[in-house]
Amino acid sequence: MITLKSPAEIELMDQAGRIVWEAHESVRRMIRPGVCTEALNKAAEECIRDHGAVPSFLGYHGYPASICVSINEEVVHGIPGKRQIREGDVVSVDIGAIYEGYHGDAARTFWAGELSEANDRLIRVTEESFWEGIKYAKEGCRLSDISSAIQLYVEERGYSVVRDLTGHGIGQKMHEDPPIPNFGVPGKGPRLKAGMTLAIEPMINAGAAPVFMLDDGWTVVTRDKSVSAHYENTIVITEDEPVVLTMGG
Repeated sequence: MITLKSPAEIELMDQAGRIVWEAHESVRRMIRPGVCTEALNKAAEECIRDHGAVPSFLGYHGYPASICVSINEEVVHGIPGKRQIREGDVVSVDIGAIYEGYHGDAARTFWAGELSEANDRLIRVTEESFWEGIKYAKEGCRLSDISSAIQLYVEERGYSVVRDLTGHGIGQKMHEDPPIPNFGVPGKGPRLKAGMTLAIEPMINAGAAPVFMLDDGWTVVTRDKSVSAHYENTIVITEDEPVVLTMGG
């Protein structure tokens, strides 16, 4: 069931979203060759807790860390640890925070040192596909209008959309209805209404779409070892344009 949020609930989600943004900023400033992923995890968790929130991911279905750090061919759910970031790495970071019982969730793809032209374009197209999708995040549109717009934008530029993973509704639970694929035909699914809160998150591969999970039970990687990028924001549907809750400002 899709829940519509009240103005008071949206205000709490806005606060959660701002905290997620702050945590991303703390991570962004640290990413460079030689930094270990556990250091990013520690910095993000400290930021979240300093703002009166708790990490959404820590302990979620047994997940052992506060953020996800996925490097190069890792699509999502990379577990922070002793791994050091290397020159030219593509580093996708997913962060969630719970504030007063409500979640915010966002992902960004960063890089370390000099970035290749190919990876720069992948990261840019992934972010752009999010903004292309939310052009249809309006009252009266169908959910698949967002999905279709993301897929079309990505595939026209020669990349692949991950089909095994989706965005999701969000609120008092990190994952609520509806699931939000990044592919599909327009005009399908529930009609969008003011008060819906959605986490829209294109996961885009430079190569083919298929992925698989590593033996750690969490990390999802591209089957062909191509580089992947991830971009996500929590948004709210309004009577006018959608509002992005995880952009700071």
